[in-house]
This record gives sequence, C-alpha cells and structure tokens, in this order.
Amino acid sequence: MPFLELDTNLHPDQVPQDLAGKLCSAAASILGKPQERVNVTVRNGLSMVVGGSSTPCAQLFVSSIGVVGTAEQNKEHSAKFFQFLTQQLGLKQERILLRFYPLEPWQIGKNGTVMTFL
Repeated sequence: MPFLELDTNLHPDQVPQDLAGKLCSAAASILGKPQERVNVTVRNGLSMVVGGSSTPCAQLFVSSIGVVGTAEQNKEHSAKFFQFLTQQLGLKQERILLRFYPLEPWQIGKNGTVMTFL
C-alpha cells in the first residue's frame, strides 16, 4: 500500500489538473503495486525552499511496504520517478528531491486493524 505525497511551490496553473491520477498510475507501475492500493496527495502553491532557493521545485515522499527498503530498489525507482516528474512538472532534476520511507505492515491501519492482520 504505497503512499505518495508530492509538494511543490509551482502555482496551481502550472501543475497538470490530472497529476494525481497520472502519478498514481506511474507509481503503481514503478513500484509494482496494484493501482487500487496506491494513495497519492498533490499539494501545490506551497512556500518552499530547496537548496537555498525558492525557484520552482518539488519534493516527492514515497512510503511503502517491501519495495523501498534498499539502495538498489530506490536507485531504480528514483530514475523512473525523476523521469515522470521532470516531464509532468517541467522542472530540472536538480530542483526535485525524493525521500523514500520503508513501512512495516503494522504501521498502516485499515478497516479497523493493521495490514499485518489483513
């Protein structure tokens, strides 16, 4: 059950309206998870500074069980997410940061329990 949160200081007019859906689809493919389990939040128009500069930028936070726990996995995911984000947002790679968070099944609640028991 991947969770993706994209924060950007781009004005809402500069962000594709269907970005959340496209990111959901891309994440499912990149992470090898069913699209029905991918959760995406897109926040734009934020006050942000990356590398000391407030020029257009973005940060993507990726949390998931089992697929973001190693450097090798994240190196592969990173390349694909960077390709997606540079195309969709029109930003250069140096203005985008990714953060990966491995999760354990007991850290995600669903249907009145945690994923460990589902």
